[in-house]
Amino acid sequence: MATLVISENLKDELLKFLKKNKKADLITTYLYFLEKKFHIKPVLFIREKKIYQSQDELVKALESQGKLWRETEIKIQIGQQGVDENTKKVYICPFTGKVFGDNTCPNPQDAIYDWVSNCPENKERIGGLKVKRFYVSEDPDVIKNYIVQRKEPITKVVYSSAVTGKLFNSKQAIIDDFLKNQLKPLELVEVPSQNRFQIEDHFLEFIQKQLEESRISSFVESLSTIDEFAPYVSQWTEEDKEEEDKDEESAL
Repeated sequence: MATLVISENLKDELLKFLKKNKKADLITTYLYFLEKKFHIKPVLFIREKKIYQSQDELVKALESQGKLWRETEIKIQIGQQGVDENTKKVYICPFTGKVFGDNTCPNPQDAIYDWVSNCPENKERIGGLKVKRFYVSEDPDVIKNYIVQRKEPITKVVYSSAVTGKLFNSKQAIIDDFLKNQLKPLELVEVPSQNRFQIEDHFLEFIQKQLEESRISSFVESLSTIDEFAPYVSQWTEEDKEEEDKDEESAL
């Protein structure tokens, strides 16, 4: 059996963990060791109910499957048209020339009242309040003066989230939103024993391989050669012996 090499940094990490969690069993400690050794940061993709080894692994998987974002186009209108060929009546601000048409504004009379009430160019006052004076016209020739050719709309490439359908200006913005709102971080120790969620295939294979008895034994053997871990190794060995004795008694 190959000897497991434990770096000084990992030894320090393990000692801190064991001092903080004095009753941690062997498997819990071993999983903590794996988490630090392989820089594992499990995440639950809430919508899929699936656990991945890290958010980077998840993002790569979703991008390769086309399940994270889609490229799309939107049209952006330049300016709002106040009057067009179908306008029959207009309401005009005498101070700025702002105009509201009867077919381009849902409530043109309310709109013109609001406009002149707040218009910075309106210096006329009655009783200290701005006057609500405006012009109204149904003359086609007057109305024609206010028809302005609208500029052609701009077509812009944006990205839609394949998860939420929301539009974003860039792929990175989609990824940032996804990481913030769709994931739940987990500890490795929580993963093997849970049965509520599916574990991504490659991550499951990794866990199963690392939990082979020979690898766990190699971990214990390496720790047993380090004085600081002797009390913990003795505790785990004693716990294993007690479990074996119980199993033997149950079999009788």
